[in-house]
Parts: sequence; C-alpha cells; structure tokens
Amino acid sequence: QVHLVESGGGLVQAGGSLRLSCAASGRTFSVYTMAWFRQAPGKTREPVAGINWSGGTTYYADSLKGRFTISRDNAKNTVYLQMNSLKPEDTAVYYCAGRRSDRDSLPPFLGYGYWGQGTQVTVSS
Repeated sequence: QVHLVESGGGLVQAGGSLRLSCAASGRTFSVYTMAWFRQAPGKTREPVAGINWSGGTTYYADSLKGRFTISRDNAKNTVYLQMNSLKPEDTAVYYCAGRRSDRDSLPPFLGYGYWGQGTQVTVSS
C-alpha cells in the first residue's frame, strides 16, 4: 500500500510555471505506475499525465502535450509534474494517483486505487 501527499500548488500568472510534487510512503513505490489527474470546478476529473514504474514510459492527455512533463525519482519516492506556459483553464485541484504495475495491462489512466488529497493550482489571467 502507498500513501500519497501532493505539494507545490499555488497561484501563478498565466504564462508562468509550477512544479508539483507527490511524495509517497512505503517501500514499494518503485513498483507503482503513477499519474496526475485534475478536477476543475464544476467539471469531472480528467487525466493529465502518467508514468510507468521505471520512468521509461510516459503518457499525456493530448491537450497538454508539450506544456506538462511528468517524471519520478524512485530513490526519493516522489513523482513530479512540471507545468509550463500555464493558462487560466489549467486552474484545478491536481491529484496524484498510483496503481501497482501489475495492472499496467489496463489503459494508462484507469485502475488507480491510491489517491492523494490534492493540491490547488490557480492560474490568473
């Protein structure tokens, strides 16, 4: 089992950057596929990016490719989301999620059973 805690959210102007972090507890972090999701006010939660256990494979929502980058450091039990060229429509609560890598036969953004509490990102125009 893994416990996830996000950090790094905040208020930023349009065009700016933020880096979110997700710290995981537990000794088996390296076997988890990790992902970021977001939920804007009044909207359903949507996938942002995912990364496999080794960091060798990444996945992105089509609309976010080129602006967002997911990475992980298994030695630090942490996954990151670098967000550049932020837009007001990126305003949302961002959630970190994990699934055991033995579920990787599922599509990239399904099957996540472990979730953080979320971190607010607000982009002002």
